[in-house]
Amino acid sequence: MSNAPYPPVARHHPADGLRKTRRIIAEDLDWVLATVPSLSQLCLQSIVQNFQERPVFEELSPIEKDFIQERLSPSVPLGVTANVVSDGVYWKRCCEQRWDLCDVSNYDHSWKRMFFERHMESIIELFIPDVTDPKTVLDMVSLCGNYVKRLDISQLLPPIKEPEKEEEKNSSDLASDYEVETPSMDHFDFSILLDKLTCLEKLHLVYRVKQCGMNFVWNMFEMTDRDCESLAKALKSCKTLKVLKINQSNINDNLCRRLVKNLLDHPSLRELDFSHNLIGDRGARALGKLLSNSKLEILNLCDNDIRDPGAKAIAHALSKNSTLLFLSLRLNRLSDEGGKAIGQALLKNNTLLQLHLGANRVTGPTAVALSKALAQNNTLKSINLSCNNLGEIRVENVQ
Repeated sequence: MSNAPYPPVARHHPADGLRKTRRIIAEDLDWVLATVPSLSQLCLQSIVQNFQERPVFEELSPIEKDFIQERLSPSVPLGVTANVVSDGVYWKRCCEQRWDLCDVSNYDHSWKRMFFERHMESIIELFIPDVTDPKTVLDMVSLCGNYVKRLDISQLLPPIKEPEKEEEKNSSDLASDYEVETPSMDHFDFSILLDKLTCLEKLHLVYRVKQCGMNFVWNMFEMTDRDCESLAKALKSCKTLKVLKINQSNINDNLCRRLVKNLLDHPSLRELDFSHNLIGDRGARALGKLLSNSKLEILNLCDNDIRDPGAKAIAHALSKNSTLLFLSLRLNRLSDEGGKAIGQALLKNNTLLQLHLGANRVTGPTAVALSKALAQNNTLKSINLSCNNLGEIRVENVQ
């Protein structure tokens, strides 16, 4: 047996591993272990910080553009970003910072379109005649004109009338009518705008003042003659418009006829909605003429004052029309004379899909006339006669 000693066993101190990975850190309170940013990242940060003075975007790669969009301040003037920064996260941040509800699905999932449409709407809705400079609207057109496809204007403000002092009242009693100054416009003048919005397809207007409170007067809720004249010119110049809606604006026969005159033979108009107004038979006759001189597919005249003569004029146009798909005369004053005329028109029309005559004054004879039309008309899919006093109806030999 050998007396040679065992080879020494290597022993490692627990601190040896820490010594190998330990770093010497200076006693500097500002020292951090974060990785030093790359030169390209430093350059991108510099672009963000100086974007207002020197906007750089198109030359960047997609990843670099995302970096800019995530960090660029929404407070940068629109004159800098509008035609430089493409649709993306930046415009989403701008929308969410400004509005609580942001459903981008209503804007073809385009955040940039949402921002500019709602921004333009707010400018128009807060426009005060003879107070707001029209240049504020026109300057915005050059920035957002390519992105505005729809305008939904929920209010239009009238001119401000300052309360008269006692001395002014006394002097005004002595002054003649022609000396009284009148405002240059009654509401926002669309003739300065619509021909410049080359992508506009849908326009919805309501001539009213929201939340007027104790300042309520009836003329806050109506389109005036001057409004109609300027809007009619604007509509004629807007060749891309497909949908026009003017509701709750007290449109009477005269205003309706003036608007329709400028919509005849419009190249792109497909939907017209004049519901909740004051249109009577003369206005309905003008709309009948429009049906014969347009490519309308939807006509909504709900809640107006159309009676039998107006319904007969629309029926005459309907008998020759080949484009209309939907017609609503709900909540009007039609009786059986007008209802039967529409029924007879459906014997010749082969394009209308839906007809709404609910809440009128039609009775059994109208229902009989429509049932006879259904026996021959294979196109019509829906007729609504709700809220009418039809009584008991018996139809025989309709074939």
